[in-house]
Amino acid sequence: MAACAQCGTDLGPGLLSCPSCQTLVHSGRLKELAAAASAAHDAGDRPAAMARWREVLELLPRSSAQYATVAAKLEQVAALPEASGSAPASSGKSLWRRSLGLIIAAVILVVTKGKFLLAGLLKLPTLLSMFAAFGVYWAIWGWPFALGLVLTIYIHEMGHVAALVRYGIKASAPMFVPGLGAYVRLHQHLPSVRQDARVGMAGPLWGLGAGLGCLAVGRAFHLPGWLAMAHVTAIINLFNLIPIWQLDGGRAFGSLTTAHRAAATAMALAGWYFFDDGLLLLIGLVAAWQATRRNQVLADPGALVYFGSVLLALGWLASIDVPLPRP
Repeated sequence: MAACAQCGTDLGPGLLSCPSCQTLVHSGRLKELAAAASAAHDAGDRPAAMARWREVLELLPRSSAQYATVAAKLEQVAALPEASGSAPASSGKSLWRRSLGLIIAAVILVVTKGKFLLAGLLKLPTLLSMFAAFGVYWAIWGWPFALGLVLTIYIHEMGHVAALVRYGIKASAPMFVPGLGAYVRLHQHLPSVRQDARVGMAGPLWGLGAGLGCLAVGRAFHLPGWLAMAHVTAIINLFNLIPIWQLDGGRAFGSLTTAHRAAATAMALAGWYFFDDGLLLLIGLVAAWQATRRNQVLADPGALVYFGSVLLALGWLASIDVPLPRP
């Protein structure tokens, strides 16, 4: 059994600080990681800096002041390339410009991330589970539609992976569950609701890009199957935006204030009125219920724009009348 270097107290396995003198067990390693993080930050290597700070968090007790300080530092580094979420609305782009930018970004992300998407397919568990899901969907709808469905779900999950990589979070490759979709398992804790919201929304954003891509191909070459895939992709991603439990919408709502949740409710109900989609009504009703519950205190208008833009774009995509494949 190891002993505390400061007071000699025996240290049990898994302890991060001495129970007697509160000395950090891994103080030497913590100094090395902090120096490496600072060096990476100074060199402009943001992902490496975030990865080192996350290693620091894993070696600090959650109740310690050092943990809170490092978590705040990590949040600061993560937010550097973005506009501050707490900035007043008048200081940034207008709501419509930001919304349009997010929709365009959804398409660009999928088009330009081909190498990243292919890299995920090199993971054997992902590939095997994908084939299993493909077989189930093939038996129901035939192989062309099954292949498109599996790929659009995969793109959605890789959106989460991309956001996690950006924040320096270790996670598994996407794993498919036939008939239920897919998931990504995190190996590290997300230190803030803001980051959790951004990671949650990245899936529907990439899913929107996949759906718009299917729509573009279907319209350009008059392919009903691609149009059907665009419709189904929109529905799947809309379902994920229901703001409850661990669905992507629930994670997004974690960084919204009461006023923002009320605004999100209005957006969903407006989308239901214009696009006549029952999922938008369901999202609006659940959002209204969530607005009555305890929620985030610090304003994050960027999350509201993110959620509302993707929600309405998916609602529009789901409203397009297209032929669906027959079993």
